[in-house]
Amino acid sequence: MSLSMANQQGISTATLDGMYKSGVHSNPDSAVFNESQNEYIKAYYSMLQDINSYLNTNSFRWGGSTRCYNRIYFKEDGTIEYFIYDFEDGDISTERQDEFDQLLNEFIVDYKFPLSKDLKFSQCSPANYRDVL
Repeated sequence: MSLSMANQQGISTATLDGMYKSGVHSNPDSAVFNESQNEYIKAYYSMLQDINSYLNTNSFRWGGSTRCYNRIYFKEDGTIEYFIYDFEDGDISTERQDEFDQLLNEFIVDYKFPLSKDLKFSQCSPANYRDVL
């Protein structure tokens, strides 16, 4: 869901950040996947590419590079519990965001992150989505 929708529903990223440990972090003691950081980063970027491919396969077109900020919260088994995103102002219309939201939720239903741990983890990052040619 969008960051504004999360806020409207009383879902605070600050609260979630306190409940989920970072997948990778500049402080190695704060990272869930510190010992397998490279594998984790590769899997994370692969997930973002899979999302973009899913959108394109379902006729979603960006029409150019579109910047988005993602905060993704995973259960221990790699299932996505929350995917909160925020587009740059004016980068995407309300109608396109609704379509993005619907397709993203369809993708999440069947997706499981390939790495897991014995505790919940999260990752945030900017992403540049674009049409797959």
